[in-house]
Amino acid sequence: MPRTERIDVQGMSCANCSATIEDTLADLDGVTEANANFATDEASVTYDPEAVSLESIYDAVADAGYDPVDETVTVTITDMSCANCSQTVHDALLGMPGVITADVNFATDEARVRYNPATASTADLYDAIADAGYSPVRETESTGDADGQGESESGESAADAARRAETRKQRNLTLFGAAFAVPLFALMLEGLFAPDLLPETLPGTGLPFEVVGFVLATPVQYVLGKEFYANSYTALVKNGRANMDVLIALGSSTAYVYSVATLAGLVAGGSYFDSAAFILTFITLGNYLEARSKSRAGEAIRSLLEMEADTARVLEDGEEREVEISAVKVGDHLVVKPGEKVPTDGVVVEGESAIDESMVTGESEPVGKTPGDDVVGGTVNENGRLVVEATKVGSETALQQIVETVREAQSRQPEVQNLADRISAYFVPAVIANALLWGVLWYAAPGTLAGVVEWLPLWGLVGGGPVVAGGTVSVFEFAVVVFASAVLVACPCALGLATPAATMIGTSIGATNGVLFTGGDVLERVRDVDTVVFDKTGTLTKGEMTLTDVVALDRTAADGGDARADGVGSGPVAAAEGGENATPTDPETDLLYAAASAESASEHPLADAIVAGATERGIDYATPTDFENTAGKGVRATVDGREVLVGNAALLSDAGVPVDAAAEARERLESEGKTAMLVAVDGRLAGVVAAADTVKPTAKRAVSDLQARGKTVRLLTGDNERTARAVADELGIPAEHVRAEVLPDEKADAVGAIQSDGSRAMMVGDGVNDAPALAAAYVGAAIGSGTDVAIEAADVTLMRDDPADVLKAINVSDATLRKIKQNLFWALGYNTVLIPLASLGLMMPALAAAAMAFSSVSVLSNSLLFRKYDPSEEYSVL
Repeated sequence: MPRTERIDVQGMSCANCSATIEDTLADLDGVTEANANFATDEASVTYDPEAVSLESIYDAVADAGYDPVDETVTVTITDMSCANCSQTVHDALLGMPGVITADVNFATDEARVRYNPATASTADLYDAIADAGYSPVRETESTGDADGQGESESGESAADAARRAETRKQRNLTLFGAAFAVPLFALMLEGLFAPDLLPETLPGTGLPFEVVGFVLATPVQYVLGKEFYANSYTALVKNGRANMDVLIALGSSTAYVYSVATLAGLVAGGSYFDSAAFILTFITLGNYLEARSKSRAGEAIRSLLEMEADTARVLEDGEEREVEISAVKVGDHLVVKPGEKVPTDGVVVEGESAIDESMVTGESEPVGKTPGDDVVGGTVNENGRLVVEATKVGSETALQQIVETVREAQSRQPEVQNLADRISAYFVPAVIANALLWGVLWYAAPGTLAGVVEWLPLWGLVGGGPVVAGGTVSVFEFAVVVFASAVLVACPCALGLATPAATMIGTSIGATNGVLFTGGDVLERVRDVDTVVFDKTGTLTKGEMTLTDVVALDRTAADGGDARADGVGSGPVAAAEGGENATPTDPETDLLYAAASAESASEHPLADAIVAGATERGIDYATPTDFENTAGKGVRATVDGREVLVGNAALLSDAGVPVDAAAEARERLESEGKTAMLVAVDGRLAGVVAAADTVKPTAKRAVSDLQARGKTVRLLTGDNERTARAVADELGIPAEHVRAEVLPDEKADAVGAIQSDGSRAMMVGDGVNDAPALAAAYVGAAIGSGTDVAIEAADVTLMRDDPADVLKAINVSDATLRKIKQNLFWALGYNTVLIPLASLGLMMPALAAAAMAFSSVSVLSNSLLFRKYDPSEEYSVL
């Protein structure tokens, strides 16, 4: 049936814009009508949802260069029991008008929904989930935020409160079931091991023990079982698919109804009231442990949110006033005292201190802050009073962006999850069919089957088959036992939890170590990277020029003789003499004094490097006069009455200063990847100063470690060939893996060429000029992002300015995939082994139920062990 959507579109400025959108949408298969109006900033599209998705329509508008308005909300759902449940919710949400995408995660009990606010609302989403038979945590407008994570008056989010309530509920149900099941268990043990001592009636009551079993099991069946029955009805009747609740309801009901029938004399056989009670109690215990484990698995996000300050101290007219953090506005000046949390993202306007930024970057070393430096909300002021101007508040802060990125990553699952989803889709119907088949077979040919399986090692150790062989129960009774056991022992939820539980922990580990993955699918892809392509400036190098060499020429060389090309401290002749501020000591000091004095009036990065170098060496340079900057060549200035030139050969040649004497020194410095600048004083060549963008301390180790892991490391830069090769040589990158003089808009093509042979490349850059290359790569990683975590082109954001974190990202990915495979092995292995055992009559229903509950808990427990993993090392606790 055709559907019409009205979409608000930003960025239209004229009729051509609206025509472009109309043409773009009309070209999509399934779109029957498209209209756009730039005056109202909206578009209307009629389409067949069976032929084209709303997501494709949004993508088409975005690809045309415009911004269709959407919103994203995370909804907590408290009663999903397996992957089939999450798939049901997913289908219900996508079937709604206005829903663009829906990711439903059974492990986190959350649905992350992107929707068109012009068509749908959060209330509509809640209703769709409720109509599918599940319970969304409804956030009120007064307490909710854009992410659907509003807070109660106590400060606890409604989602966390719902999870806590669900855990308490499952605990209380478990205790209730145990109170009735334990007496039944005692009676069962006495009947098994001392049947001659067990009277026919309960002493003091005259009631047969079968009646006592009925009295004790019935409350358990009603109180614990009603939720499974209700969910089964919803799954089968409303949604047309079976889930884990159906298996539990079938198994427990079979044991209970058969026992009631024997008590009423309708069929001959024994009583299984104890099994009925145990089944529901064990399963509920498993649900309780599962709820606790899920809560612990989500502690990383809660810990991040708890790092936010509750209040802020606003400075107004010299007076400090404490306000709630929600009252802080952009531009407010905030006082942060030693030991306090920085209330929100901002810039230091007064004071000096060291800030512990480990919660954002994973770096334990405090970072010094002075006026003009950025600070991140939630970080801790170690010492010194700071006044910070708020630049980002609320959901725009780095901390909230990190949490949002982690939540999104947890909602997008790896491709390996598709295997589990495909299995789960057919799992429950197959289990029921298998149980029916073996129930019928045991009823039709008990002797034959008993003879076939009697040789199994487990025969006689785990109830079932032996009693048939011994003829102590009826054939029908044993067929019922087999059916109940075969239904109960299967566990689809273990399969459903295997991938998302590990992904949740993996993305959290990354976040706490300064590595943000945008999705579980990205987490999976990083592991498969075989080539790492680094940008140079700001990625492998510091991104700022530093003075590296000062080479003074003696008087003879300046007049045409041989030049001295030694480092700092060589040469006996001063380059500049006299002047009221000059304090000649050695030629290099004098040369640097002259160069720094001339460059102190310039704003060029090379000038900053020379002046900073002079300051570090304790040289008190002078203020120049008659300063002149010649673009692309250098500067001319008067220093202490002498004319000083600092720049390239063209600048000095224009002034008639011979430069040949510096050729050898300049060539040597440039071959080392440095920028050489000539210095002349009063028409004489005085020497050469050089600056370079120095390699980061961890870059060489990062490259060597990646190569040791079998990764090919490449360098892609816009710098000249000589500089690029010098940096590559220093880092150990082979010359054939270096490509220089690549313009920003050519980098994407360069990455494409690298991947043309089937290589899977990770492009590592600064996320700004490298954005096209990041998008073109198999995985794009933005490095040194600091507080700017919302980098759209990047799949991975490395919060620290450290290339070694690329290896951290690979390690987290590799470890997470290994954990997923472990979980899938246990889940699949469990079902592969125990379903046949139950089908062969080697497991009693109560034991099967206990095993079913244990399987989910074991998968979650295995995932929780992953929390101790240290991505700084290739192999840690897994």
